[in-house]
Amino acid sequence: MLQLRPTCENCNKPLPPDSTEARICSYECTFCDNCVSTILFNVCPNCGGGFVPRPIRPSKNLKNGNYLGKDPASTTVKHRPVDPAAHNQFAVPIKDTPPQKR
Repeated sequence: MLQLRPTCENCNKPLPPDSTEARICSYECTFCDNCVSTILFNVCPNCGGGFVPRPIRPSKNLKNGNYLGKDPASTTVKHRPVDPAAHNQFAVPIKDTPPQKR
């Protein structure tokens, strides 16, 4: 089950379950669109993968009990600011390689 983490790991911006600004990698590392675009260059600082928009879990029980009320978003904050210099050293060599080829 996708955790739907509550904030950007870098800037700690709130990313509620219905946020269209949340981006995740395949390990569910969660960052805001601004950090992904301007600081991370679409390179996850934890795994090197790319980011995609985080899905939005329905807020209402539309079918089979699959909704936010039954499966709530995580409340555990993972605030791990990225060191821009270290990330640049890691990301610059791979940022122009599409995520599916990294």
